[in-house]
Amino acid sequence: MSRLSADVDAVPRPSAPTPLHVVSDSTGADLGAAERAAKEFLLALGVTLDDEAMRETPARMARGYAELLTARPFQLTTFPNDEGYDELVLARDIPVQSVCEHHLLPFVGVAHIGYLPGRRILGLSKLARVAEHFARRPQVQERLTKQIADWLSEQLEPTGIGVVIEAEHTCMTLRGVRATGSKTVTSTLLGTLRADAASRQEFLALTGVHR
Repeated sequence: MSRLSADVDAVPRPSAPTPLHVVSDSTGADLGAAERAAKEFLLALGVTLDDEAMRETPARMARGYAELLTARPFQLTTFPNDEGYDELVLARDIPVQSVCEHHLLPFVGVAHIGYLPGRRILGLSKLARVAEHFARRPQVQERLTKQIADWLSEQLEPTGIGVVIEAEHTCMTLRGVRATGSKTVTSTLLGTLRADAASRQEFLALTGVHR
């Protein structure tokens, strides 16, 4: 027990909430079946797998997609906002990798996640964990942005929350229109960050989306 906790044991304090254990919605990957399907898929497209460099490609493809579609479990830990901090907390440039649900091609970018604390604050690394949790599945960027904001709002009960995602979609840059270098920007603002113009402007300015 730490000296601090020993000094305050005599003072009744509310028990800390049990950290929420967050796991992926995935039921688990069958890599053997995925490898066989990947092999059939590539052969159907006329891709030869006879060369030594290509023989393990179906297995690598199966493992790669399994990684893209499976989020790591984590503990959502929050802490009392003892100092009554009420200014914006913002984590910028959180890497986001997901897969477009329409073409199963990756889209890659960054998320900016900020909130105005209420009674509790969140461990900063958990903002990245939450982004990964919702990204590692077939997605559309609009839904991903809203899912992150809604879930954090429900779990953390902040006075305001904002999420902005900037991403390049390979289904748009490598095929179809082939708009190389284009990015898609989506945002969800809740609470004070939506209702108060000054707070909203501060959040958007700090994300750098106007650059």
